[in-house]
Amino acid sequence: MLDKLEEIKGRFEEVGNMMMEPDIMSDMAKYTKLSKEYKDLEKIVDKYNEYSKALADVDSAKEVLATEKDNDFREMAKAEIDELTPKISALEDVLKQMLIPKDPNDSKDVIMEIRAGTGGDEAAIFAGDLFRMYQRFAEKQGWKLSIIDYAEGTSGGYKEVVSSIAGADVYGMMKFESGVHRVQRVPQTETQGRVHTSAASVAVLPEMDEVEVEIDMNEVRKDTYCSSGPGGQSVNTTYSAVRLTHEPTGIVVQCQDEKSQIKNFDKALKVLRSRLYELELQKHNEEIGAQRRSMVGSGDRSDKIRTYNYPQGRVTDHRISYSQHNLPTVMDGEIADFIENLRIAENAERLKEGSTE
Repeated sequence: MLDKLEEIKGRFEEVGNMMMEPDIMSDMAKYTKLSKEYKDLEKIVDKYNEYSKALADVDSAKEVLATEKDNDFREMAKAEIDELTPKISALEDVLKQMLIPKDPNDSKDVIMEIRAGTGGDEAAIFAGDLFRMYQRFAEKQGWKLSIIDYAEGTSGGYKEVVSSIAGADVYGMMKFESGVHRVQRVPQTETQGRVHTSAASVAVLPEMDEVEVEIDMNEVRKDTYCSSGPGGQSVNTTYSAVRLTHEPTGIVVQCQDEKSQIKNFDKALKVLRSRLYELELQKHNEEIGAQRRSMVGSGDRSDKIRTYNYPQGRVTDHRISYSQHNLPTVMDGEIADFIENLRIAENAERLKEGSTE
């Protein structure tokens, strides 16, 4: 671990020097990239310096014990060792966590798709509740959420809603939300007061750029149509809405959020890139086998990950057996505790797999 930390410290100093070079300072793209790397490394280096100082202080105290005959000095040295030993152990744990390789997609913006599953109208209403939950969470994080496409449910909510979320480390936090979310409650349409179980699926995809996912536009069919609003009425008379069909895979995406056809096309292309990336990732996961896939962060659309039980006011995440009994607060966007516990569980899994070796 110490060799790795020294290597990181060396890179930190190297990046700091590079940022002072005139050709780097004049290239905003390069400077921004190096600045982000510098800030990421700085957190580890600061913790490593604290760890190194604690080790040096223990060595000094041990030297006092070995050479000093004065009892007062010896007692002070013993007290310092007793104080620093647990601190060093805690710092080692923190550094191990910090050395776990990050998912390169963690810093990316995301495309989020929410679809009503089993449960008819109630599933669509629940999909709408989930969308509002994520809207509120995005607001709390200072992120920007934009709707790309949607189909409303007949009794409210959404049969499907596709949105983009932009901000700092969005995918790193939101990736844990992919999967099937279940709700247990008395639907608005239920006259007998019986509790029903409905479901909605959430897919969180990292937003990929042109370099990362190259699309042959000769394989993409573009259709335009008039965008529609609630109830299916035409919002405008121009063909601004865009539908893209990727013929090799059969993937269809559409966008009608913007009044400009060009803007809708760009948004739809972002969704298509993310969907194609998800397809490749799925193939990759199947190739490497289930043992290398984290149960916490697999992001499989078919995994049942969380249940929202309204009669008991409880929300349970089945991947980590973690529950909270404050359902209204959770539905108002307070999901940070779930995400934090999922991140801890994922890091623990990766540590077991020897990711830091």
